[in-house]
Amino acid sequence: MSINTPQQIADITIEAGVKKSHLPTLSVMVLGFLAGAFIALGFLLDIHVSTMIPTPWASLGNLLGAAVFPIGLILVILAGGELLTGNMMSLPTAMFAKRITLGAVARNWLLVTFANLLGALFVAWFFGHVLGLTEGVFLKKTLAIATAKVNADFSQAFISGIGCNWLVCLAVWLSYASKDVAGKILAMWFPIMAFVAIGFQHVVANMFIIPAAIFADALSWTQFIENFAAVFLGNAVGGAIFVGLAYYVSYSNVLQSSLSNVSVTAAASSETQKM
Repeated sequence: MSINTPQQIADITIEAGVKKSHLPTLSVMVLGFLAGAFIALGFLLDIHVSTMIPTPWASLGNLLGAAVFPIGLILVILAGGELLTGNMMSLPTAMFAKRITLGAVARNWLLVTFANLLGALFVAWFFGHVLGLTEGVFLKKTLAIATAKVNADFSQAFISGIGCNWLVCLAVWLSYASKDVAGKILAMWFPIMAFVAIGFQHVVANMFIIPAAIFADALSWTQFIENFAAVFLGNAVGGAIFVGLAYYVSYSNVLQSSLSNVSVTAAASSETQKM
């Protein structure tokens, strides 16, 4: 078959979580930096595309901006990267399967959060502020997006974070369904485009857009931290519960049966070799 079944995807997700938990710290930091930068570059492209559309067609501009944003996750999945929001699904799923510990999940999330922040801040400062790609003619759009995000209260940001990572992790989940590059890109494109067009909050994307506004002297770091806490928790629930746990519970019996069959086959093979 050219695609993996949902049961196979669940198994792939668990194995991905296990592999991620065993990555050396240096690898996690480098790949995390890249992932944060990739998401920021996708957001930067969104701002530029939507700003080019005349004001009377602003809704079309927002849609076109959302349509180009997925380049960030495409780079993360195909080029390689450690993205916090995706890891909020894969590592908990591996933990639910008792393949890794809660401590392994916490270690990965902590390192990846810091690395993603560094990558996003790099793009916000050097490309956004120093080159002026989020300021000047683009400043109005930058401030409109960033201000809307920090003006949401805790419950609004939390719920928005759930919706966001439900879609983002479904995009990652669907990417595991395809066995070719074109299929992976198509599978990821529409869920990511949907969360951006709707306006849901993504913790790593916010690591770029809110600091970009801060570097333009429009917002404060206190506002960033308050937003970060709410969106982080919402994204964690969206990824770990609405995708990871939901599918693990749905397919856990199938997965356990598959693992048992593998163990029996291995044992039989071992006995055969002894004869």
